Amino acid sequence: MLAALKKRRAIRNFLPQPVEREKIEKLLEAATYAPNDRMREPWHFYILQGESLKNYEQVALSYLQERFPTKPNLVQSSMEAITNTPLIIVVTSSIVEGDEGATKDNTFAVSSAIMSMWLMAEELGLGMVWRTRGVGLVHDTALHAFIGASENEQLVGTLCIGYPEEWITNEKKRTPFLEKTTWL
Repeated sequence: MLAALKKRRAIRNFLPQPVEREKIEKLLEAATYAPNDRMREPWHFYILQGESLKNYEQVALSYLQERFPTKPNLVQSSMEAITNTPLIIVVTSSIVEGDEGATKDNTFAVSSAIMSMWLMAEELGLGMVWRTRGVGLVHDTALHAFIGASENEQLVGTLCIGYPEEWITNEKKRTPFLEKTTWL
């Protein structure tokens, strides 16, 4: 398991090959085994491929052009993250009305579900990057409205998934855990 965690990388460049439905279903199944408080299973997955992905590109383009009207190069480079991705899964978490603690617990559970998907993606030969800012549109209402999420859902991640153009194999430097640990 430690080897798999050390190997995991954010993959941003994909081949134009579609991801098979069986593999998408394996990703979703892996997510559902994430730990979650009181078995609320607070996740929901929105699959964007083909036409829905093309429509999402328009939503993202409008958002970026509005946000960065004087930076067309930034808009163009940001859009490549979507236009070169064969599969996007938008993941939401349930909001528990009147219970901020439960809502936070749900967000933590969904984050765990996303990590489970990431590890499964690698096992299936897929690359993935978890986006929140910019074209991830997690902090904007445009994607929420586009996918038709309810008012009781909050966006946690926009997952770009596909077959990698190339695998990143170099070891990522991490701060040793002892520097981030206090033994009490």
